[in-house]
Amino acid sequence: MKKLVLLSVITLLTFSYSKMIDGIAIIVEGEPVTIAEIRAVQKQLQVSKKEATDLLIQDRLQKSAMRDIKIDEKSIDAKVAGIAAQNNLTIPKMQKILQQQGTSWNKYRSSIREAIKKEKFYQEKVVNKIPNPSDDELKLFYNNHKNEFILPKTIHMIEYSAKSEASMKKFLGTKNKKGIKSRSVTKSSKDLNPALLRSILQTQDGSFTRPLNAGDRYISYKVLSKQGEINMPFETSKGAVAARWKQQQQGKALKDYFEKLKTNADIQIIR
Repeated sequence: MKKLVLLSVITLLTFSYSKMIDGIAIIVEGEPVTIAEIRAVQKQLQVSKKEATDLLIQDRLQKSAMRDIKIDEKSIDAKVAGIAAQNNLTIPKMQKILQQQGTSWNKYRSSIREAIKKEKFYQEKVVNKIPNPSDDELKLFYNNHKNEFILPKTIHMIEYSAKSEASMKKFLGTKNKKGIKSRSVTKSSKDLNPALLRSILQTQDGSFTRPLNAGDRYISYKVLSKQGEINMPFETSKGAVAARWKQQQQGKALKDYFEKLKTNADIQIIR
């Protein structure tokens, strides 16, 4: 996944430096890589000239591989709507915020189009090529990476509950406690069900979890602090182990894919 993050950073750097004329260093499948871009990636990512060059070549190879991927307007609309909903924003409010930040709506939609393209490319070319792991493979991975599966021993929180999801969402938006019950709780990680534990671990201290359906009420926890450390048993952490294993395999698959692509690519070294 680190490789994917680097590619995203490179895309931004490439855009920023695309208008700078400092000589073309390489041409990859008809796409130029300038000396200015190489220097920018070196400085921003603190890598060697060779590493920066390799990353930029990979960026151009990815762009070439994505040329035939088409994204329709409905897909962009759905993605934008999802982002707005996650941030509790209306589309007009989102447009206003972007405008205040100096980003036009068309430019933002173009960036979303590219993001969807990359997701589709990554899913088709990398993720779908990775077979599901066996339990033995996961156990071996777990045993070799136990330090990555450590949980806080105890979690201190305030539990808020409401009779309906609408009431809970209103509380989370306004923090008005009318009709909301609250109590301080301390939970042991080993006693929490996996779904709730995952939600709490993804929540920063001082923030609220998403509303959870407890049957007769809706609950949200304000996470105050996470203390101590315990190792997650394999059976408890199996889902996290599988996700981490897949993440590692995706990184390898992505590297292998581009190495093969590079072998047959038209790459001209100018200087």
